[in-house]
Amino acid sequence: MGVTRLDQRGFVTLGGIPQWVEVHGADGANPVLIALHGGPGMPETPLLRHFNAGIERVFTVVYWEQRGAGRTYDRKTPPETMTVDRFVADLDELVDHVRARFAKPKVALLGHSWGSALGTLYAARHPEKVSAYIGTGQIGDLAASEADGYAFVLEEAKRRGNAKAVEELTRLGPPPYTEQQMMVQRRWLGRFVGTLGSVPVWTALRIVLFASGTSIFSLPKVVGGMFFSLRTLWPQVSAINLERDAPELKMPVWFLNGRNDHQVSAAKTEQYFNKLIAPSKKLVWFEKSGHFAPFEEPEAFNAAMAEIARSL
Repeated sequence: MGVTRLDQRGFVTLGGIPQWVEVHGADGANPVLIALHGGPGMPETPLLRHFNAGIERVFTVVYWEQRGAGRTYDRKTPPETMTVDRFVADLDELVDHVRARFAKPKVALLGHSWGSALGTLYAARHPEKVSAYIGTGQIGDLAASEADGYAFVLEEAKRRGNAKAVEELTRLGPPPYTEQQMMVQRRWLGRFVGTLGSVPVWTALRIVLFASGTSIFSLPKVVGGMFFSLRTLWPQVSAINLERDAPELKMPVWFLNGRNDHQVSAAKTEQYFNKLIAPSKKLVWFEKSGHFAPFEEPEAFNAAMAEIARSL
């Protein structure tokens, strides 16, 4: 049987609106993996395809730009449809579309950051459709994670003797935050550890704007979608507690996590992993990475994904 390379791009109607989906892979017979980006509202398709294209040799990878994000973003999207439950329902429609397209009973999920919460909630609700769950920048108890992140960045400001940061962060106080308050903490965290960890922002921006299938004209939708998604979803996302809402998954689980993640606390990720009930589970640490392990240590990340593909 010949190997057929897959490279497809276009809109798929999910939840009543057209949403951008790409499918790339070396062989349609490979296991199917749906990549769930973070943010909310941060499309990562170009970055994943630049740094992690190797996984397309072992998986058929479905890249989805979610409701309110990237090329799916539309200013006419009703804000009231931006709910966690609606995203889970959109994902269910995508899973069914992909299962039918490739005649697969189950798909694997790879969730990053907010996408890890979406993927975990989906896997908990629809275990019969999920062959494996893989999380990176994995959320657990997000309120506890945000508290850890605030404590870290304030202590780092003091250690560096950055009086302006200490003053702003002290005035801000510990979470919970609105999305505007959260961005203050994230701005200082980015100053201290890098917005995208060890990946320069300008490198990432160049990849996003000049990747195949994108252009500089994509920038308004990317930026507009990020602000829209954060504004409408952050109050719900910030309250997510997977220790409470997804204490058990009924498929194999992998967490591929940056040891130095302070955007989603690595300590709270490990706490959730230890509590999580699953038929098998494995926590892999990427010692040089923060929140963006797939992009900071791509070779090691791709090797871990290849091992998972072999297990499937």
